[in-house]
Amino acid sequence: MSKKDYYELLGVSRSASEDEIKKAYRKMAMKYHPDRNPDDKTAEEKFKEISQAYEVLSKKEKRADYDQYGHDAFSGGGNGGFGFNQGFSSAADFTDIFNDIFGGSFGVGQGKRGARARTSGVRGSDLRYDLEITLEEAFRGINKPIHYPTNVKCKSCNGSGSEGATKPVQCNTCGGVGRVRSQQGFFTIEKTCHVCNGEGELIQNKCKKCGGHGRTREEVNISVTIPKGVEAGYSIRVNGKGEAGVRGGGNGDLYVYISIAPNKFFTRKGADIYCKVPVRMTLATLGGEIEVPTINGTYAKVKVPAGAQTGDKLRLKEKGMPYINSTNRTGDMYIQVTVETPVNLTDKQKELLAKFEHECNNNSSPQCEGFFKKIKSFWSDIHSN
Repeated sequence: MSKKDYYELLGVSRSASEDEIKKAYRKMAMKYHPDRNPDDKTAEEKFKEISQAYEVLSKKEKRADYDQYGHDAFSGGGNGGFGFNQGFSSAADFTDIFNDIFGGSFGVGQGKRGARARTSGVRGSDLRYDLEITLEEAFRGINKPIHYPTNVKCKSCNGSGSEGATKPVQCNTCGGVGRVRSQQGFFTIEKTCHVCNGEGELIQNKCKKCGGHGRTREEVNISVTIPKGVEAGYSIRVNGKGEAGVRGGGNGDLYVYISIAPNKFFTRKGADIYCKVPVRMTLATLGGEIEVPTINGTYAKVKVPAGAQTGDKLRLKEKGMPYINSTNRTGDMYIQVTVETPVNLTDKQKELLAKFEHECNNNSSPQCEGFFKKIKSFWSDIHSN
């Protein structure tokens, strides 16, 4: 082993805390570990050096001996008189670090593990399908046909991957586990078996249609039931319509996510429907009745009160969207009034409007009068100061 200074190897000062030492080692171990640098002898040697440095500096007693006697403390020439060959006493620390790096596939001094579950019999992946529907379809509910490509069970080999009655055989390299282990310095590394690609078994007579995979790519056509009142973002789970499982494994599920296309007339907030309706100036002034479209395809009569203003809301009870999963609850519909200023007037109409304007007083347009009074008062206050 190299006799380089342990603190320099880890890139920390001699006053570094235990946490700083651990963080420095974790960072360097991720960089130089042999599993991340295959066939790189320099990286492997560096990894051994920093591992030895961490083993010493991470323990108070060993660190104290090293600070006092240096490398002699571990070669039998110092007060400590213990050698590094006695093994890692900080196995738990090393396991924590390498679980972070390799996702728990590391073993430090562990015994032989039991056989893992093979890839065979693994459930297929779940799938997502984005479906856009109209607001009218969301109102009444609908059975919607959809189609999508996915992996399905091979009909030729019934998903086994083998031609005829030939069955897969156990992989001799991994013993059917799908993983192999190798020694890297002080650690046992576990990797996916390169012979069977982690499946734990080998197919000797591969199915010609699926090439031994047990699955083929096909277009699937199904019908999805969309419930009444569904909102954007709602998802529907269709059991067993996802990807086919591997060699006898169950199918995954299909998740259909709903989006709703913009509507020309209506907007929606929860179960309530909103519709902007232009109203003639005279009708808004005198009051009257109008017919408006509803989401169910019919028309409803609405009374507009005299003096209605742009932005006023008129409520039609229970003319909105049904609440999802409810048999009788329905939202409301709101008419948003937009008072329309008349255009393309004849001379006679202009004359009548001019006469109307002349007859108006301050009470006819209280908002207008009130606004300009406030403005006048505002500017008067500024000039007086």
